[in-house]
Amino acid sequence: MERNEDALAGHPLSRPIFEVRVAATVLRRMKKKEATTERYTLADLENWQEATGDLDPPIRLGVFGDPVAHSLSPQMQNAALKQCDIGIQYARFHIRAKELRSALRFLRELDFIGINLTVPHKIAGFEQIDEADDRATRAGAVNTIRLYDKKLVGSNTDGEGFVQAIRGEFSVDVRDLRVMLIGAGGGTGHAIAWQCALENCERLVLVNRTLEKAKALAERLRPFFAGPRVLGPVARLQAVLWDEATLRAQLAHVDLIVNATPLGMNPSDPTPIPARLLAPHHMVFDAVYGPSKTSLLRAADEAGARGANGLSMLLHQGALSFSIWFNQEAPIDAMRAALVL
Repeated sequence: MERNEDALAGHPLSRPIFEVRVAATVLRRMKKKEATTERYTLADLENWQEATGDLDPPIRLGVFGDPVAHSLSPQMQNAALKQCDIGIQYARFHIRAKELRSALRFLRELDFIGINLTVPHKIAGFEQIDEADDRATRAGAVNTIRLYDKKLVGSNTDGEGFVQAIRGEFSVDVRDLRVMLIGAGGGTGHAIAWQCALENCERLVLVNRTLEKAKALAERLRPFFAGPRVLGPVARLQAVLWDEATLRAQLAHVDLIVNATPLGMNPSDPTPIPARLLAPHHMVFDAVYGPSKTSLLRAADEAGARGANGLSMLLHQGALSFSIWFNQEAPIDAMRAALVL
């Protein structure tokens, strides 16, 4: 039957009903548009249909972290999905450490394609996956999970993303550098350390608050540094205390300083190393990308050293994650444009 608007004009409920329907439609469209700017939680995963049932396209990828509001992965990955005409969305999930196991369990039930893990989940996530590739096994950490037949298959793209970032930011290969890695005990640090070893870098100094963790990692890496490139395995690979005197002695024999800790995400965070220890010959890479200019990078500027934040590493590791999920080359130009690199 054709709707007669004139006949309804005088009905006391006609306008409110019409306005409510229009408002509901607008709200749904707004929700669809803004879905990936939101932060979902474990409670949302538990009630997924209620939380996201009207989203189009549906969320089938995301990043778990705590904190996670700063993550730029959604804008980068959603640009890639749009470029490749893949009808799904990627979103942020605020998942606390104690919630990770439950959150991963829900992914099996909700037809997810995959997930990224960021701080503090990379090492814990490795213990909770069903299978791991060589990259994840070496690092003992995962940042990328693909679901296959409801199995969680883990990988780690941080190391390769780091190498590509260093080449792009400083026009030099990691294999030609003497590297100091601060925060070697975390998931990102593990991946970077292993990649430095695989690249056969000139020298690797592992720095960590808990020296025992750095020493344990050094023992696993030692076979890669047994060659005669510098002065033998002891000189090429060291695990050292995180204190000023030790850092000062080591930095005279270091080209690249890498911060793999979360220090710098908060504007009030101290620099991972005292600013007075930096010199013009140093290259400083901060894996933190928000804020774009951390306290460490400001200190590098003041010292006349070259510096770069972690945005390019995010780009390259994210492109590798995309390739793992979809078995195709990532549209890296679209991803880069989304990050305004």
